[in-house]
Amino acid sequence: MAAQSQPTHHRILVVDDEERMVRLIRLNLEREGFEVVEAFNGRQALEKLRDTTPDLILLDVMLPDLDGFEVLQMIREISNVPVIMLTAKGDENDRVRGLESGADDYVVKPFSTRELISRVRAVLRRTEAVSGSMHGIIEVDDRLKIDFDRREVWVDGKLVKLRPTEYRLLYHLVQNAGWVLTYDQILTRVWGYEYRDEAHYVRLYINYLRQKLEKDPANPQYILTERGIGYRFVDFRRGKSTPSGESKSEGNAEPRE
Repeated sequence: MAAQSQPTHHRILVVDDEERMVRLIRLNLEREGFEVVEAFNGRQALEKLRDTTPDLILLDVMLPDLDGFEVLQMIREISNVPVIMLTAKGDENDRVRGLESGADDYVVKPFSTRELISRVRAVLRRTEAVSGSMHGIIEVDDRLKIDFDRREVWVDGKLVKLRPTEYRLLYHLVQNAGWVLTYDQILTRVWGYEYRDEAHYVRLYINYLRQKLEKDPANPQYILTERGIGYRFVDFRRGKSTPSGESKSEGNAEPRE
């Protein structure tokens, strides 16, 4: 009999109305050292979220009372806990809807245990990485202020609510202000290595950030496009943007991890 993994001290809330599915997921997560909390409908999930403070939620779309998208929206009103959506549907529209509602990842049933564990670990790694090195208040200019200790963003003196993925994306852009981050670099750091071919995720979330941060999203001043390469955040630390033709890139030095 294989030895159990050592405890990870991460608590996972599994939300699915199929008891057999919940038992299967629980068995495999516990084998990897995770603590598991169960919920079988949307309202129960919200109660368990408040009572147990999980580190990550696995949330099925098809629930008997509220659907997973409704539950996710309610979760996002009270918590930034990472959420991975589980669904039997492979429809691209469902994936986009989940991401737009604030999901961190999306796994289509039937999935392998190995895939699910890999996605859980990847989302937890990304979340922990962003709680990392940047601290204090960054004043980009008179309009935009970012408080990395409180994970708050202020535009024109008003608090702007960012979803967890939007915040992670902004974190890595600001951390590398003035440097060009390629699509591959952004996907690897924000979503994980397994998403390196999903460039549309980057475009989608860049658009979300611009809508919330830019005075004129069609003519962005903070998040600048390097066509065919990726994006860079204005080099506010020098008081001005690096001209497009002279952008820092991987060719002369490495952006920060």
